[in-house]
Amino acid sequence: MIKQQLSNKQQQKFSPQQIQQVKLLELTALEIGNRVNRELEENPALEEISETDSVPHIEKLNKLTTETFSSNFSKKNNNINKFKQSHFLNQWETAYSENESFHEYLFNQLKLKELSEEELKISKYIIGNLDDDGYIRQSPQTLSDDMSLQYEKEIPIFKIKKILKLVQTLEPYGIGANDLQECLLLQLYKKKMTQTRRLAIKILKKHFDFFVKKHYDSICTIYNITKENLKNIIKEITLLNPKPGNMWESNMETKSAHITPDFIAEVIDGKLVFTMSEDNMPNLKINRKYGEMLSDYKSDKNFGKKEVITFVKNKIDSAQWFIDAIKQRNITLYNTMLAVINIQQKFFLSGDEKTLKPMKLKDVSEICGYDISTISRATINKYIQTDWGIYPLRFFFSDAIINENGEEISTREIKTILKSCIETENKKKPFTDENLTKLLKRKGYNIARRTVAKYREQLNIPVSRLRKGIE
Repeated sequence: MIKQQLSNKQQQKFSPQQIQQVKLLELTALEIGNRVNRELEENPALEEISETDSVPHIEKLNKLTTETFSSNFSKKNNNINKFKQSHFLNQWETAYSENESFHEYLFNQLKLKELSEEELKISKYIIGNLDDDGYIRQSPQTLSDDMSLQYEKEIPIFKIKKILKLVQTLEPYGIGANDLQECLLLQLYKKKMTQTRRLAIKILKKHFDFFVKKHYDSICTIYNITKENLKNIIKEITLLNPKPGNMWESNMETKSAHITPDFIAEVIDGKLVFTMSEDNMPNLKINRKYGEMLSDYKSDKNFGKKEVITFVKNKIDSAQWFIDAIKQRNITLYNTMLAVINIQQKFFLSGDEKTLKPMKLKDVSEICGYDISTISRATINKYIQTDWGIYPLRFFFSDAIINENGEEISTREIKTILKSCIETENKKKPFTDENLTKLLKRKGYNIARRTVAKYREQLNIPVSRLRKGIE
């Protein structure tokens, strides 16, 4: 029996303009340049300002002075005024390795498969969210929610799961896993099945914790196998790649590409000078002829083509919105980066990673007054050029631990000290994780052994037995 029922519910809807603003904020310096050029091609009411253009009524896109930014920003944090700032600057394009990126390599494999336009969008989004190790850390539900927000169209979870499984078939195998267990299993499934590999799959699926914690006697008892059989299984598993995303970087060192930093921070006369890159970013204005055309059509009472007036007006409105959206993007990025510099100014002045403070998205959000999701989008895939090298903005974010003096210490500082301890160890008798834990405790960093092991793995440093004899 069909029943009719009334219900009230609240639902947040985003306008197309809001969706576009979110997308613009995520774009890098190079991508935003391409986006502007595409808009110039598609909208005749939008026009680039030439260098010789000096019409007084035109408001240039990059005429956003640091005084404007600072007057608003200093209300949140007066320390910003300590920085000497400058206007946007055209410079800094740095070459570094890699022609085809890891994400492009994966997406190009998908192009060979018969996918709809929507499926290609989903696959590109999933691939874009893979971390450096090749893992996808977000749940299908989170991916579905984020994509639905971006495209203003509901993306069902079953479609996300379907494409995720497809991504997991790409090379290098193990890509798209949610954790180490799934990554290893994906690789084993792709190998020719043997008795040893079947057992390895069973152990990883049902007793992964036993295997990780090296409860080998228990595994032998459960599966009724000898220690010799177990050795073969362990060898099979250790031949797998726990971080398939890293393999791409090591194999592609000879290729070349370019990265254009979004921000520049220089130390000049002992003071920080912060600028935003203007590369690939033309100045924009409304095409004057289109404005005059609209005025003429409206004033001409004999002109009866309303659709023409509507077309011209829509193009002008779209152009004006795009100019405003680009300005808002730049202001948001500028204020976000200014907050990061304010927190991490010691690092930008010295280049010493030990001076980095613990910093989360929430900390930056509280300083500049933006939502945490806005800060997340403003910092993803963005780079800053410093006197000490080029860094992704996410490099400056880290959790905190409390040392024996009750002070908050950045986890990045711990990693720097940990790396230093390992570099100076006796290679004939390298430190175990237990030794490293005791060393750090003597230095005032009271952290657990499993945390030391986690930091060591994040630094791509092997366990002590594999470091033995390495010079």
